[in-house]
Amino acid sequence: MALVLVVDDEESIQRLLRFSLEREGFEVLTAGNGVEALKVAYARRPDLIVLDLMLPGMSGLDFLKFLRADEKLRETPVIILSCRGEEKDRVLGLETGADDYIPKPFGVRELIARVRAQLRRRAPEKKRDKVVRGQLVIDGERLTVS
Repeated sequence: MALVLVVDDEESIQRLLRFSLEREGFEVLTAGNGVEALKVAYARRPDLIVLDLMLPGMSGLDFLKFLRADEKLRETPVIILSCRGEEKDRVLGLETGADDYIPKPFGVRELIARVRAQLRRRAPEKKRDKVVRGQLVIDGERLTVS
């Protein structure tokens, strides 16, 4: 089960994402600001972070800069989820190190699909199993079908 950290100062967004992601089988942690999010990220090492940009205390971009500068956390995929949806904001977020950018308002199904896509890209190669369906045999180890 992948661990997702949701960083947003709006509790309603935190609750919505927690409910939606947990329903899809993810474990979810939340943080309401950048400083708290850094503490959680260092302590729990999430598999993915969903990050708002407009946070109290430390902006989402500053959080992202700290994350990318840290040797242990720099490879953590980050999806920015922000009401700042103009092209210049999206480009700045991606250039700062985000892996994806979704402007608010957003669709939960799309967000979950993007979370899964980011996690798939970073998942270690799985052991290939043998699948048998009637007379069809797919052997992933030998890369054969009979």
